[in-house]
Amino acid sequence: VQLVESGGGLLQSGGSLRLSCAASGRPSSTYAMGWFPQPPGKERDFVAAIMWSGGRTYYADSVKGRFTIYRDNAKSTVYLQMNSLKPEDTAIYYCAASTKLYISNKDYDYWGQGTQVTVSA
Repeated sequence: VQLVESGGGLLQSGGSLRLSCAASGRPSSTYAMGWFPQPPGKERDFVAAIMWSGGRTYYADSVKGRFTIYRDNAKSTVYLQMNSLKPEDTAIYYCAASTKLYISNKDYDYWGQGTQVTVSA
């Protein structure tokens, strides 16, 4: 499974951005997709996940109400809509895919190369 993120960029605080993650290869072997930001000098974190089947979602408390994850099964693509962005949201955002039969904030098997999101004050 190959994952390619896009949509990152530089924007001001309070702005919005939508990230995309296109899966190829054998995306049907995966059950959930997640987004993981890694801020400068910090460990990779978790913000959101979604199941391909049924669309069940799971969010970190820090982004509830600001970020929305959704998917387009026909395009094998997952999106992360980010609103009311803050400077502390600045990070490389990685997309990941899981072959586990449950939604989680960990235990992902495939990773993309990441896309940079920079939010200025």
